[in-house]
Amino acid sequence: MVYIRVERAPVALTIAGSDSGGGAGIQADLKAFAALGVHGAVALTAVTAQNTRAVTGIYPLSPEAVVEQIRAVAEDIGVDAAKTGMLYSSGIIEAVAKEVSRLGIPLVVDPVMIAKSGARLLREDAAQALIEKLLPVARVVTPNLPEASAIVGWEVRSVEEAEKAAREISELGPEAVVVKGGHLTGEAAVDILYWRGSVYRFEAPRVEAKTTHGTGCCFSAAIAAMLARGASIPEAVRVAKEVVTAAIRHGVKVGGGSQPVNPLALLYKQSEMYSVLEEVRRAASLLSSRDFAPLVPEVGSNIAYALPYAESMEDVAAVPGRLRRAGDRVVGESPEFGASRHLSSYILTAREHDPSIRAALNIAYSPRAVEVLEEMELTVSSYDRRLEPREVKEREGATVPWGMREAIRKVGKVPDVVYHMGDWGKEPMIVLLGRSPLELAELALKLAERLSKPTG
Repeated sequence: MVYIRVERAPVALTIAGSDSGGGAGIQADLKAFAALGVHGAVALTAVTAQNTRAVTGIYPLSPEAVVEQIRAVAEDIGVDAAKTGMLYSSGIIEAVAKEVSRLGIPLVVDPVMIAKSGARLLREDAAQALIEKLLPVARVVTPNLPEASAIVGWEVRSVEEAEKAAREISELGPEAVVVKGGHLTGEAAVDILYWRGSVYRFEAPRVEAKTTHGTGCCFSAAIAAMLARGASIPEAVRVAKEVVTAAIRHGVKVGGGSQPVNPLALLYKQSEMYSVLEEVRRAASLLSSRDFAPLVPEVGSNIAYALPYAESMEDVAAVPGRLRRAGDRVVGESPEFGASRHLSSYILTAREHDPSIRAALNIAYSPRAVEVLEEMELTVSSYDRRLEPREVKEREGATVPWGMREAIRKVGKVPDVVYHMGDWGKEPMIVLLGRSPLELAELALKLAERLSKPTG
């Protein structure tokens, strides 16, 4: 049979093992495919019994069973790109190489050899079959440093050596080689792509986290998904780097060992964008009443809400131009992402200590307002802008993170309320922090109601 692509949704096929813990293998691959809008199909090679700490059992399928799965998918559904993960035996490797070559399927090879727990996922006598049979039919190969070292026969320990190794591996037949730099040291994680005689470097800030189980699966699956969508190899690697970095940063906190990555992190972020904007709009509408107007400072108020996986100001929605007094009412524009550097800084810094904090609202400072907020049994803290170190003052955008960390240090947790007394040319301010903008808007209106009542 000749493999023919027909007009339909893009399809990627994972030829890999099952991870009973859900962190790697076909489970991670299917999540990465879904995150990039590609239908995922499966040719299962082995069932593993594993969790975040160990692989306790490996039960491979026969080469014939693996091939039959590939054929079933290709003959009816079609395959735009495939990837391999755990293949385990030379028999499976040789059968997969032969079938993929016959069908002409673009193939991404993740040369899985050792699990995060240290268990062998490729039999020792199968390594040579992988090099001799599978690499020559691959579009892209994605070894990490230990895997690259095993393939070239010498230890790869630096970015420069990764470039050399990528060139050597390419001589074995694959069109492109990506040597992943996760095992290197340094502030940045650097991956090297060698393709058509050129070297490309892909860098991302190194994420210090326990959520690294499944990184290789997620990365290679994302490349396969992008190839299925028609992307070039450099573009596919660039997107895969972005997906896996977010997957590590927002990994799944389960188990006591190497915890799983979250390939769906970027998809979750995108899916929440509308609801976040709508929540800010509803909160701003609530604050448009005349009752809130006395709490609006001279520079204006704002209400901000972060996406669940917020990483920058562009992931936080707020009101452009702020909420301002217009007579005895409050007015503002429709919310947008990236509209408030000030409140974004408060939220993002607070989330370093408590990820449940997603919203912030700034209001006018008064000693009485602070007193009432304390009477409401809220945790209140403060910082003094006059004590800000010179190196912080000289660095744009550093004041709020410094002040927020000072306020957290004082009370030992993220407070509900942070205030400062201002500085030269800076208005004193109160910032309310919480889990949702509606929660903060309701709190502000309760505060306004109490402040409107005569004291004594």
